[in-house]
Amino acid sequence: MKTPSRPPAVHRAFVTRFPNLGKAWDLVNEEGRAGPLDGKTQRLVKLAVAIGAMREGAVHSGVRKVRDAGASLAEIEQVVALAASTIGLPAAVAVWTWVRDQRGSAQLVSPAPRRAGRSGRAHRTASRTRAT
Repeated sequence: MKTPSRPPAVHRAFVTRFPNLGKAWDLVNEEGRAGPLDGKTQRLVKLAVAIGAMREGAVHSGVRKVRDAGASLAEIEQVVALAASTIGLPAAVAVWTWVRDQRGSAQLVSPAPRRAGRSGRAHRTASRTRAT
């Protein structure tokens, strides 16, 4: 099993400098973990929240953590796609670049899912247009 990612050095330095804030943060996270959602689902939800809030650093962290929790590339990309209708296409493209920052661009280029009927619908529409 892969070793979980560590918080960035600046985070560790901040918590060292402000230990009570670090303890408070741990309590907030502990309370958030209490509930029926499994760890991977919790991380996917937290990634979605980071995306919706347009927090680049939180998206970077969220991608690392959800990957550590076992999420696939397809699951991570679906979160971005789901957010697009709420945050808008330009913002979704920006978020996708933040995800790529953490995953590596070569790993992120996945083929678009094929949807049955799409090409047929476009073909039928084009045929009707030509016929009139």
